[in-house]
Amino acid sequence: MAKKSFMEQLINSPLAAKAGVPQGYPLRRYKQGEPLLHGPVVVGGQGRLVEALTSTLEGPYKLLKPEADTPRAGIVFDATGITAPEQLQQLFDFFQPQMRKVTDNARVVVIGTTPELLDDTDARIAARALEGFTRSLAKEMRKAATVQLVYVDPAIDSANFSGVESTLRFLLSGKSAYVDAQVIRVTNAASTAPADWEQPLAGRLAVVTGAARGIGAVIAETLARDGAKVICIDIPQAGEGLTATANRVKGTALPLDVTNPNAAEEIAKHAEERYKQKVDIVVHNAGVTRDKLLANMDESRWKMVQNINLVAPVRITEKLIELGALGDKPAVIGVSSTSGIAGNRGQTNYGTTKAGVIGLVDSLKDSLAAVGGNINAVAPGFIETDMTAAMPTGPREIGRRANSLQQGGKPVDVAETVAYFAATSSTAVNGNTVRVCGQSILGA
Repeated sequence: MAKKSFMEQLINSPLAAKAGVPQGYPLRRYKQGEPLLHGPVVVGGQGRLVEALTSTLEGPYKLLKPEADTPRAGIVFDATGITAPEQLQQLFDFFQPQMRKVTDNARVVVIGTTPELLDDTDARIAARALEGFTRSLAKEMRKAATVQLVYVDPAIDSANFSGVESTLRFLLSGKSAYVDAQVIRVTNAASTAPADWEQPLAGRLAVVTGAARGIGAVIAETLARDGAKVICIDIPQAGEGLTATANRVKGTALPLDVTNPNAAEEIAKHAEERYKQKVDIVVHNAGVTRDKLLANMDESRWKMVQNINLVAPVRITEKLIELGALGDKPAVIGVSSTSGIAGNRGQTNYGTTKAGVIGLVDSLKDSLAAVGGNINAVAPGFIETDMTAAMPTGPREIGRRANSLQQGGKPVDVAETVAYFAATSSTAVNGNTVRVCGQSILGA
């Protein structure tokens, strides 16, 4: 890690904190063997899922009654029973007494019914209102506590609740440390719980592009930690780093330019020859930036970013589906960006591709669901990488603090979200774009 400059040390010093410069509270990230949460969980609400929530959570978590004075590390509220604007009072009645009892790094999750699937006008209005509540509450939380909203299909009840569990485990853990104020939709598709929640990807074969270094390498490591076999892909020029990643994860290296018209065929061939199985997980992480104001941008910068960041993921995914090269319950994950949601000066080429990745998710979610799979995207915000370390001090420090958690994320934060999407227990999580940005001030 590069030595911090004097200015960087000053900005992050106790003196700066006393002067009012925001300082992020330490994030407690997931570590194997440790509890998902370092404290008990409270379940509240009067919706149709409260009994299922209680029975699901009482195994991996210690549960408290809402009126208990004991500090709580997690709060889960079933808002599916709120079906009219007047009933939103329940949010105040439940949450207001809870707010002074939460611990540092607490996790708050509100469960609602997916608004666009509701026919009743009042119910749809009330469900949509939950988004404003959770996003606003997230901005009030302190000491690295986060707030999330999970919309579930109205057909989901206590009898078919299994598809929700992986989302709860992810959000009520250190795996979601840098995920804040997000909205996740859970469909009514069947999900398969793993035999071992410590190894939810056991037996699955994953492909990770751009795996030689940075976020891609950490994604490969995290998928391997969770039990997956990993094919690591990067351009031939990155061979040394690619081999190093593959060796760390006990996987295989496939030097390949993802813009190669035969890339999908090469991936399918490698999977069959080396693993004797089809590909279960595809992570489209490979990407580049070539920033310039549009007025000063040459065509080569535009084409390179488009071809690597967007055209390749689209064509590879389509071809793998066409070839029948995807396995049972396939999971496809695209790496988007907050730049694709909010836009960014000097990044018309990059922002276009990252919005296109979200379009890929929207376009193929029904096709993947039809074969028992899912497709989602992760949209990182300010993540501490070699690229951000090379930024000038001022813009870098602003980028770190321009979110509710007042700090940058780490590559593992992106990787944990990818691993959550990749599990068969998350098959019902389909068509989502989840930002890993600490609730950045950029975008929604």
